[in-house]
Amino acid sequence: MKIAVVGAGGVGGYFGARLAAAGEDVTFIARGPHLEAMGKAGLVVRSPRGDLHLQPVRATRDPAAVGPVDLVIIAVKLWSTEEAVESAKPLLGPHTGVISFQNGVDAVDILIRRLGRDHAMGGVAHIAAMIEAPGVIRHNGTMAKLTFGELDGAPSPRAKAFLEACTRAGIEAYLSGHIQRAIWEKFVFLVGLSGMTCLTRMPIGPIREDPLTREMLRDVMSEVVAVARARGIELPADTVDRQMQFTDRLPQNMVSSMLGDLTAWQSPGGGMALRRRGTARAGGRRAHPPQPGNLRRAETARRRRRSPRRPQIPQPVTGIVCPVIPAAASEARNTTTRAMSSRFVHFLRSLGFMASRLVAVSTSPGAMAFTRMP
Repeated sequence: MKIAVVGAGGVGGYFGARLAAAGEDVTFIARGPHLEAMGKAGLVVRSPRGDLHLQPVRATRDPAAVGPVDLVIIAVKLWSTEEAVESAKPLLGPHTGVISFQNGVDAVDILIRRLGRDHAMGGVAHIAAMIEAPGVIRHNGTMAKLTFGELDGAPSPRAKAFLEACTRAGIEAYLSGHIQRAIWEKFVFLVGLSGMTCLTRMPIGPIREDPLTREMLRDVMSEVVAVARARGIELPADTVDRQMQFTDRLPQNMVSSMLGDLTAWQSPGGGMALRRRGTARAGGRRAHPPQPGNLRRAETARRRRRSPRRPQIPQPVTGIVCPVIPAAASEARNTTTRAMSSRFVHFLRSLGFMASRLVAVSTSPGAMAFTRMP
């Protein structure tokens, strides 16, 4: 199968390398030091499932040099989706499928708008992987699974061909007849993990073990389910229960990549990452992520010198910004925001902060900022 992988990072690099090592005709669309390193020394994957060194590697910056393929995998960061999809147009033939394996729920809409519904497919990747160094992909843990399918649920020839290619490569893969539901089920988990680890600056372990923050985590997930249903996605009644059970099996020290984006805010890439990843849609309304001014205010508060009596925690919380997915109805959203604000002040008080000196600011319809008065 002729496959083009747009974005050779953790997701695209890992799965693309497995497919290429199994004999599929894979070309990576990449750029910068990563592309240069692949050209010189190949692509290395370090994984508990088995290391591999792919050399030579078909990699280029120019999709036009590749020509039409059977399948395009979009695996760039979400904020680069528009650019990546536009650049993929030279890769399209009459029956080419384009699958986004990105986080979030907006990618399919972008594919339809830019490329047309006939090319668009949906996908979900479950893996923890990253670029460890140019030309090197590090896979953390053993989870590495792909779920994908046509938007109408039909088992098309191109979908079945990709499933067979994954099977030959030893990739755990599933062809779904309800791919939009699968995308939103993962989004329920991601919003909970990202929102709560960013809100508290803590890994998931302490969050799920404390009754207060565990309740908040569940509330956030429940709001995403409400948003999905408002958009016509019928999620099962036990969606939140299953995602909480999955969360309970995660490593104690696991954090979201969004927390990495937040802590890297001072770099231009980190700021853009946080702004774009905080975006969500609810019934046609867009809930905007935290704005740069509020993030800078929170970062300034976080950098203030800590009192000797303030408790020592891994990343002290003196200013916090929390992206919140709003409920479908504005009144429900406002009620939830007020409740979360009150609960979180109590949570900070339990850590030794002066709650009377904390201010909860509603920065936009989809965000809260907590900052400490001087």
